[in-house]
Amino acid sequence: MDTKKDDYGYRDLRSKAFKLIILMGIVSFFGDVTYEGARSITAPYLATFGVSALVVGLVSGAGEFLGYALRLVSGFLVDKTRRYWLITFVGYGLILSIPLIAFAGEWEIVAFLIVLERMGKAVRSPAKDSIISFATKKVGRGWGFGIHEAIDQFGAVLGPLILFYVLYSGWNFQGGFSLLFLPAILCILFLALARFEFPKPEVFEEASEEKLSRTFWVYTLFVFLTMAGFVNFQIISYHFKVQEVLSDAFIPAVYALAMGVDALAALLIGKAYDKIGLKALSLLPVLIIPIPLFSFSPNLMLVVLGIILWGVVMGMQETVMRAAIADLTSLSKRGTGYGIFNTVFGLGWFFGGLMAGFLYDVSLRYLLFYVIVLEIIAFLPLVLLFRISKI
Repeated sequence: MDTKKDDYGYRDLRSKAFKLIILMGIVSFFGDVTYEGARSITAPYLATFGVSALVVGLVSGAGEFLGYALRLVSGFLVDKTRRYWLITFVGYGLILSIPLIAFAGEWEIVAFLIVLERMGKAVRSPAKDSIISFATKKVGRGWGFGIHEAIDQFGAVLGPLILFYVLYSGWNFQGGFSLLFLPAILCILFLALARFEFPKPEVFEEASEEKLSRTFWVYTLFVFLTMAGFVNFQIISYHFKVQEVLSDAFIPAVYALAMGVDALAALLIGKAYDKIGLKALSLLPVLIIPIPLFSFSPNLMLVVLGIILWGVVMGMQETVMRAAIADLTSLSKRGTGYGIFNTVFGLGWFFGGLMAGFLYDVSLRYLLFYVIVLEIIAFLPLVLLFRISKI
């Protein structure tokens, strides 16, 4: 018997959970139109200032690192205050820094605004993920996060396509950034609607024992090693630009392709997670290894294959990795759990981005070797995880 009858009613609780997941998906949809649209062109835009691949890797890596490291503090505040909505609103407010790039005339200012948006994501993510995780308790962790990610990724597809159209039509980068004011504002408006409909999202899940298990810490080690060997799109798109693999207009188009693949992969891997648990993570290192081999190839078909694999990996990261945290933490430690997870995730992303940028400037062979070694090492904590986990 469901103990939450007095809140929404037993028969209605599952449908309410779906509604919350969908509303938060729409919020993320407009958020992704904004920052994923921008992300598809930030590296080529920085390249117009004459910066090196190392600088691009440093900016993107630093942004991702701060965007994840600050989640440790944000996650603690979420659990301490239980102000899920307020913290989410503050974080999404900083998404307005993206369209402001249109008015930046120096690469240092562009870099600052890129990092500022990532800091906003750091503020909102533990609270937002906690809200979604409460609802997924009623519909299945993997399936719930998969639905949210699929809606989210439609925005990640649309954003780059908008930028593709804008650049293909002859607009400059600044014009593209300025158009992103609209989805940024819609994102905040739909967040207000979700807050109005569900003021207490924790109603969907009962409190449990307060702890972070041994499995959780082994899992975070796996996350770090996996991400440290993952080549981000900023380095890949920089390669497309400087080697003239693709025109400026088509770079956001291939990013849109990756985001579309991400959306489909999220639904499939989400269902798989609900059936086989953490074993669904096994494919991550295997899929990451060939990404730089294909993406940096002179063969266009292999490049497309590399981008598709990159999208699949992103779908797994945004679905299974987040769903697992909900199963490995109690309700009262959920924000902290997401904060720690995202900090480690960001540290791996930063280290991987920095190393990828450095090794790209030195030799692609060294970069490929680095990725292979890191992903092989990542299998060690994964094997231990399978042995000690009950999920």
